[in-house]
Amino acid sequence: MPKILRFLLLVVVLLSFCKPSSAQNKFTLSGNVTDSETGETLIGASIRLSGTLNGGAVTNSYGFYSASMPLGDYELSVSFIGYNTVRQTISITKDTKLNFILIEDNKLDEVVISATKRDENISSAQMGLQKVNVREINSVPVLFGERDVLKTLQLLPGIKSAGEGNSGFYVRGGATDQNLILLDEAPVYNASHLLGFFSTFNSDAIKDVSVYKGGMPAQYGGRLASVLDIKMNDGNRKEYTAEGGLGLISSRLKVEGPIVKDKGSFMVSGRRTYLDAFLAFAPDSAISNNTLYFYDLNAKANYQLDEKNTLFLSGYFGRDKLGIADSFGFNWGNSTVTLRWNHLYSNRLFSNTSLIYSNYNYVIQNLSEDNNFEVNSSIKDFNLKQDFEYSLSNKHNLKFGVNAIHHTIAPGKLTSSGSSSVNQTNYEDRKGIELATYLSDEWTVTETLNLVYGLRLSSFSLLGPGNIKSYDEDGNITATAPYKSGEFVKSYLNLEPRISASYQLSPSSSIKSAYTRNIQNIHLMSNSTSTSPTDLYIMNSNNVKPEIADQIATGYFRNFNDDKYEFSAEIYYKWMQNQIEYRSGTDLRGNANVEADLLYGDGRAYGLELFLKKRFGKFNGWIGYTWSKTERLFDGINDGRWFYAKQDRTHDLSLVGIYKAGPRWTFSSVFVYNTGNAVTYPSGKYQINGRTVFYYTEKNGYRTPAYHRLDVAATLEGKPGKKLQSSWSFGIYNLYNRQNAFSIDFEDDPDDLTRTRVTQTTLFGIIPSVTWNFKF
Repeated sequence: MPKILRFLLLVVVLLSFCKPSSAQNKFTLSGNVTDSETGETLIGASIRLSGTLNGGAVTNSYGFYSASMPLGDYELSVSFIGYNTVRQTISITKDTKLNFILIEDNKLDEVVISATKRDENISSAQMGLQKVNVREINSVPVLFGERDVLKTLQLLPGIKSAGEGNSGFYVRGGATDQNLILLDEAPVYNASHLLGFFSTFNSDAIKDVSVYKGGMPAQYGGRLASVLDIKMNDGNRKEYTAEGGLGLISSRLKVEGPIVKDKGSFMVSGRRTYLDAFLAFAPDSAISNNTLYFYDLNAKANYQLDEKNTLFLSGYFGRDKLGIADSFGFNWGNSTVTLRWNHLYSNRLFSNTSLIYSNYNYVIQNLSEDNNFEVNSSIKDFNLKQDFEYSLSNKHNLKFGVNAIHHTIAPGKLTSSGSSSVNQTNYEDRKGIELATYLSDEWTVTETLNLVYGLRLSSFSLLGPGNIKSYDEDGNITATAPYKSGEFVKSYLNLEPRISASYQLSPSSSIKSAYTRNIQNIHLMSNSTSTSPTDLYIMNSNNVKPEIADQIATGYFRNFNDDKYEFSAEIYYKWMQNQIEYRSGTDLRGNANVEADLLYGDGRAYGLELFLKKRFGKFNGWIGYTWSKTERLFDGINDGRWFYAKQDRTHDLSLVGIYKAGPRWTFSSVFVYNTGNAVTYPSGKYQINGRTVFYYTEKNGYRTPAYHRLDVAATLEGKPGKKLQSSWSFGIYNLYNRQNAFSIDFEDDPDDLTRTRVTQTTLFGIIPSVTWNFKF
């Protein structure tokens, strides 16, 4: 690692002074783009210049841009969806710094369904990227009226819900743990509240949402399927404001303002449910003494030291608590802290240094007169990142950096007191270090051909202390070796090439192709069909190898009617190695030898994604459809034959419509349909000593009934011109009361034991909601 850092520092010094060779002198135009009212930097704002091959630049995640061009006069335009475009003529005779302040266009009588420049889906070489506007999140009807970024993402093609009452999601055949979820660069291991009914992300605190389904850039790694990159608001640098909302089951409040006007700001946003307050009024003490709530807190501060240095500090703290009177308690939560330093080495070289802490943990308590016991488990990360962005020329934009993550997984610690004979148990922690370095280039080859290509070199090492076991194929222990603290046990090294290309057929259409290899070193073990707070994480070892996924994709992209309509058709194929399943009957909890019960195999996923969006106007929305297959192959499962993975759904359809009826009323609706989940049902049964035993044949050979529902919502804005701005949001979830299956169970018919009775559990019928939102 020190050698890599020394090499990169040498590269930084050289790049700071080097100038690209050219037949004529090149100069650099650079600066920042911000919002006029809040001072927030704008991510993805477009800077276009006439007469240059690449047309200009796009602001990065911190609102900074850099573009190279020869001596001359240029027509410049700076644009961002929802803002008035700035146009001016500039003369470039030397390196120039220009900052731009954009004014939001409040006169637009429309709802905007994009946060990127109008034709980026055509011109950009990046493939598989979806960006979601926060306005869009706030307009889409959701359960209980709670704005939810993850639920909105699941309405896009290629991104599937893990099920009702579950905030997990599947991307192109990947499992829920194969998605890298980042909140201000910090990984979030469990992004759910209330056992998955809500996500951990409070939309009031969110500034930008990007999800990469395929062809992810080289700076991202550690997961196979996707990257969900969420950036929090920086805070208002101009004035103090507050906003929030009161709903049926929760309330939220955000406060922001300047630390020093135009130089620094802060943002604090909190949310809490009050289901426990309703329980307290229940006449039955068995219910009134129960606990059920969650809270989360987002906080961020930034300060600009000078023109070249800015500091950011952000954090997230969330917790769920569930308790049954004085007999049982269960709580879980995430904590993240990110400290970042932005530095400009030159007008071409941008640096971001990040120190990141992430901790996910849960506590289970059993309280009784005879015995009290408590189970603790956690996964903790310390992360150091150094990223650079260098504008080499008007044709090349380089990104490179290093990343080091120290993982600590505590699989479980059990402590007890009382007369019962529950032994205190403390399973060994596992420690590992994940290192990576990367280099990527955005290359404008010609006016019609663009490339994004790169290489990521990643390694993972299992570290002591601990007694490390090795197992054979049957799960028998073959060796046990003790290791001291910090001693290397097993290391893996992998190359991850990535390339994405776009060829513009016309100003309004293009074709794109991409190839990506991804490596995953942290793995989630789960017995359930949905994500649970007590799911077990394990890391690479002598027995568990890194998961590997190779994906190829190609697609056709077309805009219509002056970019008002957007269409895309993508096909993909993904093959996966070292996939993990568990043997039948495995108990993952409290299992010190869980690796003995694991099986390893292959996977494949392929599909077609269609997307049609209307982005501007009084009525807009989108249609997303996915046809796909996801399969697994294990020697010890399904007689060694391919079987459907639990995340396989053949058809997935989403219809979203948003209509702005006037200056105050906005109506929206969502219809979703998908093939039922692949599940394993009994194929028959037999009796042993008067007890019924079900037997199973094909793995995931059956389907639950198809899932579909219709949601509607309406928002009434308060009268304009008042200092207190407010709105009312009304919604109905599952309008026609569809009884979708959450689970299906089989049991003997008590009236006739030769017959089998099937029972279906449904979570939600029709649910109305109302929320009052305010801002001042």
